[in-house]
Amino acid sequence: MGVGNAATHTDKKVIRRKWKWNRNGTVLRKTKYALLGKEADQGLLFKLFIYVILIDTAYIYLNPLFFMISTMVKDASDLVDPAVNWVPRVIYLGTLQEAWVMLDYAKSFFLSTGLTLAIAASQTLLCAVAGYAFARLEFPLKTFWMFCLLLTFIVPPQLTILPMLLAASELGWINKLYPLLLPALFGHGLKGALFVIIFRQFFGTQPKDLEEAARIDGANVFKVFYKVMLPLARPAIIVVFLFSFVWNWNDSYYPGMYLINAQDVPLSLGMSKISAGIEARIAENGPTVFDEPIKMATSFLMILPPLVLYMFTQRYFVEGVERTGLVE
Repeated sequence: MGVGNAATHTDKKVIRRKWKWNRNGTVLRKTKYALLGKEADQGLLFKLFIYVILIDTAYIYLNPLFFMISTMVKDASDLVDPAVNWVPRVIYLGTLQEAWVMLDYAKSFFLSTGLTLAIAASQTLLCAVAGYAFARLEFPLKTFWMFCLLLTFIVPPQLTILPMLLAASELGWINKLYPLLLPALFGHGLKGALFVIIFRQFFGTQPKDLEEAARIDGANVFKVFYKVMLPLARPAIIVVFLFSFVWNWNDSYYPGMYLINAQDVPLSLGMSKISAGIEARIAENGPTVFDEPIKMATSFLMILPPLVLYMFTQRYFVEGVERTGLVE
């Protein structure tokens, strides 16, 4: 009996020890899975790393915006007080009102909106046509025309602006909007070659069965494009339209060349003229405490419409970028 009891006691100790090992092993495995995850991108450490990267990146991009807003709402006492850095003691909107008047904001806003929408819509439609032709159709000298398209993308606009200015002058289009609109009506304009490449990339990835089925039903090439392929290109259309809108909205180079002495100018050119005027006055009379807030206020009024547009179209824009193959 004594020997039997001792053996039973030993077995219980072994079982208890194994149970503890199993329990410790389970806890260790759970801790490991929680920290590292079953997959490399599912662990807590990886998620913390991703959040650190995202917060750092967001800070880099948002810091100038926060500085802009903070500076433009400071009054004179906050601007000269070194203790006031980010948060002003009083919200002062006088600088914003002054920038509104200096930009003639209502008139410039509608001019910029109409001009940019017309250019973006033209570029989107006509670049889609060109991109489809390069992706799906066969025509003489196709490789040569693709090379010419890439040249327009590679060559900087500073090399081509002089002949374009001379042509506009010959046509009497200086201080008019025609030189800004006309290239877009031919599927070109600012970054037009890049938009054609985006559409070419998108149409090149679509299955050919759809086109063949439409052709069997008697559709010609135009009907295939507008009825079959163009509706599929919604992601590329959104991406190209938003890119075109934002880039043309912010562009002050081409308007500065063609609208030299124009009375009504887009917001981008108006902001550039105000900044140049402030710099000239600083060079002559020295800086004042309101110079920087005025620049910040004009910049804020300038970027406000694209920011609002991006807030409402962010989801479509991200989906479009993913589906057009711009990022992998």
